[in-house]
Amino acid sequence: MPDLSIIVVSHNDEADLPLSVGSALAQLGVSAETLVVDNHSSDASRDVVRQFGGVVRLLSLEENVGFAAAMNLGIEAASGRYVLALNPDCRLAPDFAAILAERLDRRPDIGSASGRILRASGGKLLPTTRLDSTGIYRTATGRHFDRGSGQEAGGRYQEEEEIFGASGAAGFYRREALESARMSTGVFDSDFFLYREDADLAWRLKNLGWKCLYIPSAVAYHRRRNLPERRRGMSPLVNLHSVKNRFLLRINNQSPAEFAATLLPTVARDALVLGACLTVERSSLPAFAWLWRNRKRLWAKRREIRQKIRARHLASVRPSP
Repeated sequence: MPDLSIIVVSHNDEADLPLSVGSALAQLGVSAETLVVDNHSSDASRDVVRQFGGVVRLLSLEENVGFAAAMNLGIEAASGRYVLALNPDCRLAPDFAAILAERLDRRPDIGSASGRILRASGGKLLPTTRLDSTGIYRTATGRHFDRGSGQEAGGRYQEEEEIFGASGAAGFYRREALESARMSTGVFDSDFFLYREDADLAWRLKNLGWKCLYIPSAVAYHRRRNLPERRRGMSPLVNLHSVKNRFLLRINNQSPAEFAATLLPTVARDALVLGACLTVERSSLPAFAWLWRNRKRLWAKRREIRQKIRARHLASVRPSP
């Protein structure tokens, strides 16, 4: 059994796969398997993966099921005790996985980890001097952002510390933690399709009692496509799922106490989002219809998650025999 399963979900990423998959295969100091789940690409992505030969497993899907569902298929097919969810436009330093695995081996309470991810540039994913992510943080109103995103890297976020969650660009997870978070829609919630699924998993793991660690000596390089300030240039599909998923995040994870404590700013933000969808981003309006059509199933899923949290809490406080 390998120590680590590195899973890349691709969709028309033929130009980036040689670098991301190549960096996965170049990991030192850890026994690893590499899987690529291809989400029905129309370019040469599958041929690129096949050129690596038998050292990379290829799962070819006959339709685009979305990032979350494809990653779930990769997790099910993998066998490592750790899982690294790697974006195809992210390149790892050779010791990235070994550093994180060694640290988590010493901390069984850590369910996930994030390295120091620098912003990458161009087709060769060349490093820049700016940060891309040092993990996810959450605001008082439930919004989530990548720590340090866009900031000059020098002197910032140099200390190991506990954080809210790992960025999905190169999220490192303990399999035991992922299995504890598994639900009817998968480890990653397939209802998200794409965008914000890493924040949802981070919040769920936190509610289940798992900690997340930021380890700055583990370095990666990511060419980020979607940023809040680029919203108007993002695809209508991404924006639609972004709107839908901001509500799914709260349905899945927010406690009644958290909702009450943040009611006014949250409602104000929701009104702003709805207003934008009614005026300048009408292509995202179907998100609200989807939420309404699926409301009973979504609330049933919330009950499923809350039951998992209660059961894990009871197990943690139950005295040993």
